[in-house]
Amino acid sequence: MDKIEINGMEFFGYHGCLPDEREKGQPFLVDIVLWLDLAPAGESDDLEKTVDYAAVFQTVQAIVEGAPVALIETVAERIAAAVLAGYPLVRRLRVTVHKPRAPIPGKFADVSVTLRRERP
Repeated sequence: MDKIEINGMEFFGYHGCLPDEREKGQPFLVDIVLWLDLAPAGESDDLEKTVDYAAVFQTVQAIVEGAPVALIETVAERIAAAVLAGYPLVRRLRVTVHKPRAPIPGKFADVSVTLRRERP
């Protein structure tokens, strides 16, 4: 199966369990991989036969910059559900939500969650 990848999407959101995270906010990064058949688009040069990655970006942005939640697991789940609901050509996806400024005492490069979802 073919794939479209959008990596390093950066947004500012207010997700987290701590009041400080909800008040000040922080950056979040999102990577997404979409699996679908790209042959019809490649053969026809027709955007309608693929997934518009600019539209996917906007879908992800609306979730990450939208209503705060406690867990990045919830953010990832909402992204996956929205993409599968809004883009019927996508057969399966992988989404990773990064929280590089997670409130962890100590030195670390990144905290992230990754999930995979597919159509039944």
